[in-house]
Amino acid sequence: MDNLLMLRGARKLVTTCANVQPGEEVVIVTDFAGHRVAEAVAAAALERTDAVNIIVMPPRSIDGEEPTKTVAAAMSAANVLFTPVKQSITHTYATRTAIGNGARGIMLSQFNPNMLVTGGINADFEAIRPLCFKVGELLANCDKVHLTTPAGTDLRLSLKGRPSNPHCGLVRKPGDFTTVPNIECSSSPIEGTSEGVIIVDASIPYYGVGLVKEPIRFDVGNGRVTRISGGYQADFLDQLLARQGDPAVYNIAQISFGLNPHCPMEGVMLHDEGVYGTAHIGIGTSVLLGGEVKTLTHFDSLMWKPTLSLDGKIVLKDGKWLLPEADVIHSGRA
Repeated sequence: MDNLLMLRGARKLVTTCANVQPGEEVVIVTDFAGHRVAEAVAAAALERTDAVNIIVMPPRSIDGEEPTKTVAAAMSAANVLFTPVKQSITHTYATRTAIGNGARGIMLSQFNPNMLVTGGINADFEAIRPLCFKVGELLANCDKVHLTTPAGTDLRLSLKGRPSNPHCGLVRKPGDFTTVPNIECSSSPIEGTSEGVIIVDASIPYYGVGLVKEPIRFDVGNGRVTRISGGYQADFLDQLLARQGDPAVYNIAQISFGLNPHCPMEGVMLHDEGVYGTAHIGIGTSVLLGGEVKTLTHFDSLMWKPTLSLDGKIVLKDGKWLLPEADVIHSGRA
């Protein structure tokens, strides 16, 4: 990948997305898989501030595992935090502490050099922002949620009193964090309220699963996955979660919706989760999303053409938002 093309994308991360200012302390946490992206982001950041730090950590064994204490300490001192790593550290206490201390966080799990050039990075983040925040407003002010898909998902849950998490790819004030380029909006269900069936027919971009070869079925009761079935990918997930030895890894942690029309579905986390017209259910840790569960891992399961009903009103039908704010996407202007 051409370094100049990568630098252009890195500049968009630093200026448009993170709004890095002169004198700000920028911390870039990476591992051996993410070093090229880290170097491009550092080069772009050095055009804005002299205080740019790259911290290389040992690879994590699983998504959601805490970084080392040394890395966590560096994160907690940042004004702006970038995380181009292979295994996600988004759903960790270290990230929660850094954000709580006022860092503006740009989460870049599985972000590869090509993503600095093509795909979701080319979206008009400012243009999509109103839709992202409108979806957030709806999620934050509803109780009963019903999610269905043509593939067979039929899930009911409650969001009563839970905050929403509109991640529009832009951070502007201390404590903001977002994922880039997967513009999405999420919330965390009340523990114990999720009931029904999840049929994953798109992707699980964690643990090397990627695009699903055969639909994966999650039976859900009392807020947790009770059974996983399907093909060999389902068997792999079933065994991986069982090995964690913690019932909380089955927690229904998140309901979220992709809002970036430039993101492709390709088995890569920060593209797949942003695909416009998809929904995903997060399973495991929920503390960074407004929930109460911290466990060993967190992963997301994506599905096509969701229909979403909030307190009996349909706001998303077969992957198309029935909202005026979505016109900018439906018209191709984003």
